[in-house]
Formats: sequence, C-alpha cells, structure tokens
Amino acid sequence: MILTTIDPAQPFQPQYSKAIDDLVTFLRSGLGANLHSVYIFGSVAKKTATPHRSNLDVIVVTQQSFAQNRTALINSIRWRFQSSHAHITELSFKTALVSDIASLDSIFSWGFLLRHCAVCVYGENLSECFGDYEPSWEIAKHWNMDVEDWLAVYRHRIVRAKNDDEHLKAQQIIAKKLLRASYSLVIPRTKGWHDDPQICGQEFLRYYPMMQLEIERLSILLSNRVVAKRSVIGLLDSYGDWLVKQFKKTEFRIG
Repeated sequence: MILTTIDPAQPFQPQYSKAIDDLVTFLRSGLGANLHSVYIFGSVAKKTATPHRSNLDVIVVTQQSFAQNRTALINSIRWRFQSSHAHITELSFKTALVSDIASLDSIFSWGFLLRHCAVCVYGENLSECFGDYEPSWEIAKHWNMDVEDWLAVYRHRIVRAKNDDEHLKAQQIIAKKLLRASYSLVIPRTKGWHDDPQICGQEFLRYYPMMQLEIERLSILLSNRVVAKRSVIGLLDSYGDWLVKQFKKTEFRIG
C-alpha cells in the first residue's frame, strides 16, 4: 500500500497563508543565496491547524551550514511573529544541508518527511528526489525508536516544571510522542500512516485493547487540563517502560 502525499495545490488556511509568506521573506533576507528551500510540515501543511493552538513547523534547507547565526535568525523571526501572527503559538524549526538530504542514509528520515509529511513553499522541491513510500517498520522505528530518550527528558521537565504552563506543555508533548510511538508498533500490520495522536491511539487499540486505560489517560494529558505530577510520572514510568520494551522486542523480531 502506497502512502498518500499532501496535495501541494490545496491552499493553506487563510490564517496561515500570510504567515508563511512572511516566513519565506524573513528567511530569504537572512540567508540570501545560502537558502535552498523551505518546507512546512505538521497540521499547517495538512490544512488542519487550529489558531492559538497549533505550531508552525518549518524545515529550512541550506547549501552550507549557518550554525553561527542560526539562533539569532530564528529568534528574530519568532519575535516578529509574536507581534504579527499572534495566533501561531510557536515556531518549530528543523534545519538540514542539501548534501544531508541527498543521501542514502536519509531515505527513512528526510526522504520520508519531505515526501509524505511536508509541502515545499520555496525553492527546489527535494521531495521529488524520492519515490512514494509504503508503511514499514523501518519508517516506524526511525521516527519513534527514540521514545526512551523522550521519556527521560520529559519526565525531568515535568518534575522540574515551575508553573502550570511549563507542566501543561511538557505533558502534552510527551503524550503526543507516546501515542504516536504506540501506533508505530502496529504500522507493519495496519499498512497505513497516521500522525494525529488521537487516531494513533485508536488504531493501536485495535491490536492492544488491553491498553485502553493507558490510552485514555494519555488522551487526558493532551487536553488543557493540568494533571497532577505524580499521576503523569506514574503513567510515564509504567506505560513508558512497557512501550520501550515492546519496541525492543519488535526490533529483535523484525530487525
């Protein structure tokens, strides 16, 4: 089964079109000839974004590294967006070199991301360098085999959260990761690909119905309700540990 791609001809939601145009203008001004191409991924790319809730996820591809001025450029763009596009809660950037993407090692990483999860909004569209993908364990494990590291990082962030805003943001991010990682376990059987965390949870339950309570609790973490730290940590330690073990078992069985 060939995975679907995002239709580049479908217009972005009106609330985001001007923001994307401004983003490209800022990047062209800041990077000049070094800028190769720009891509949007996530809910904005899929035209399902919700103002004041959804991030604007961006991939910036350059000819050469711009590590020295990366932080200054991105912070400048974020500052401008705060005043011009207040409905965009956060700008999230991924950066890459053309040489990194045009590599066999990037087939299941950059190749899959550009081909099936992103829309090119400026420059040469590198997604055309890759053919369409089929759902596979190789894709699933690339995107979620790092779940153990995420658990450690966000467990620490939740424990150290100084206020409800920090706590809520951390619990929502790790809940999304765990729901998507859960779905990754069954991708070889479902022969599909979903990104929406709620759908991921429901698809996972088709094969692991005994985890109904855990998936429901993760769904609660996605809401705007701040859940007690001890409850969040308990879920991360118990379900997270089970999920990590399942990934290792699946990798051993499939390879």
